[in-house]
Amino acid sequence: MSTDLKLQMDELGQAARKASREIARASAAQKRQTLFVLAKLLREQEAELLAVNQIDLTKAQANGVSGPLFDRLKLSPSIIQTCALGCEQLALMPDVIGEVTGLREQPSGIRVGQMRVPIGVFGMIYESRPNVTIEAASLSIKSGNACILRGGSEAIESNKALALLAQKALTMNALPSAVVQLIQTTEREAVGILIRSPQWIDVVIPRGGKGLIARISEEARVPVIKHLDGNCCTYVDDLLAQEMYLKVIENAKTQKYSPCNALESLLIKEELAFEFLPKIAALLWSHGVELRVCEQAWGLLSALEHDDSLLVKATEQDWYEEYLAPILSVKLVRGLNEAIEHINHYSSHHTDAILTQNHVHAQRFLREVDSASVMVNTSTRFADGFEFGLGAEIGISTDKFHARGPVGVEGLTSLKYIVLGQGEVRA
Repeated sequence: MSTDLKLQMDELGQAARKASREIARASAAQKRQTLFVLAKLLREQEAELLAVNQIDLTKAQANGVSGPLFDRLKLSPSIIQTCALGCEQLALMPDVIGEVTGLREQPSGIRVGQMRVPIGVFGMIYESRPNVTIEAASLSIKSGNACILRGGSEAIESNKALALLAQKALTMNALPSAVVQLIQTTEREAVGILIRSPQWIDVVIPRGGKGLIARISEEARVPVIKHLDGNCCTYVDDLLAQEMYLKVIENAKTQKYSPCNALESLLIKEELAFEFLPKIAALLWSHGVELRVCEQAWGLLSALEHDDSLLVKATEQDWYEEYLAPILSVKLVRGLNEAIEHINHYSSHHTDAILTQNHVHAQRFLREVDSASVMVNTSTRFADGFEFGLGAEIGISTDKFHARGPVGVEGLTSLKYIVLGQGEVRA
């Protein structure tokens, strides 16, 4: 390990720990104004940010980066606008820090409740998407935490520019710039040092490919908020709103292929397949989506006119797969029980949906599917902190403890007990 690198990381950690105590004391108005200023700076600096992002894109192309990874690297006016709107949405949300809940008086006379407080310092390790820099920074400010960010080397220039805007917004509102710090080096060992530093960070959040998240989970000496895969399923339970179902599936799969909330597996009640399967197949084939199908579905679809490259027999592995590409696995199931069993066995417990007009079936699906987000009659693409009204998200957790689903402000806080008394003593 480089001694210089260890010293650099310790300096970042010390500064973050100190800044976390200052931001924890900041008023709701001060944090709100900081977020409004950050939104304003993002809009004012749009041209400059796009120019810097182009440097990263050019380098990425020269290094052979393509496909979903290259797609996630891009900034655009709409992405910058979404970041700004996220900051404003966060600013307008109630400040939960210091909120006291459940206060009740005990027989002894003391009153016991819980207060919501910041976690302290979180580390964020992410790949490709430079907009994560703003999402992490804005959530850090709103939740009263400090953060240390480590983006991918392919987005280093974009991340530097975005982090500087967050620091500028902080200093313009009399808050320490060290509330948001970006690791400037692209050395891999910097990540190892960070996730093995419980004296400086309280939780680490990896956001990226399966390899990155697995590495962080294995090596970290601090708690990890994570999800490994986004194998999202949708189950078609009836055909009472067929046109709506076609539209929802089309959006869930084709609106964008690279996000973790894109549809990767489609389950159809087998008695509906003769009518519905050819329609959804034709729609998805029109987008160039390859279908990897079970034997029953193959029997129905292989007789239709189609591009041979877009129809493949599924293997067992396909039911587990997160493609992040124009590929969809399709399986016919006997009904709701088999659909729920399939999802709980094969899905990654990220986001799963049912398309049905049967209220009882919808309620069973919501209760029994063991996933972080469970949906009825809508696209899995809505599994997102901004779309859920959280302002922004730090990531999506498929863990069951502390935070689950899109992690917003509350996911970056903790509860501590508070006790109020008037001189009571224990007998």
